[in-house]
Amino acid sequence: MQEEASYVCASCGEEVVIPLDLSAGASQEYVEDCPVCCRPNVIHVELGEDSEARVWAEGAGSDALPSLSCLRRRRQNGMVSPT
Repeated sequence: MQEEASYVCASCGEEVVIPLDLSAGASQEYVEDCPVCCRPNVIHVELGEDSEARVWAEGAGSDALPSLSCLRRRRQNGMVSPT
């Protein structure tokens, strides 16, 4: 049984490791901000009969902007220079 999987951010190409919630069903879809570029990704998780996960991401749309909370968190951690 897998406890984590990874996806590639649709915006910056960074590989992101995420925990898997096997109790959420065999087919899952949710939005998560990339921890590197803060752009939203639509995460897809499909669990096979053997609990093997297939995970991939799609961009949340060309007009999707980084969330303010993600940008603030990156700034607090020194990852973004203040403007």
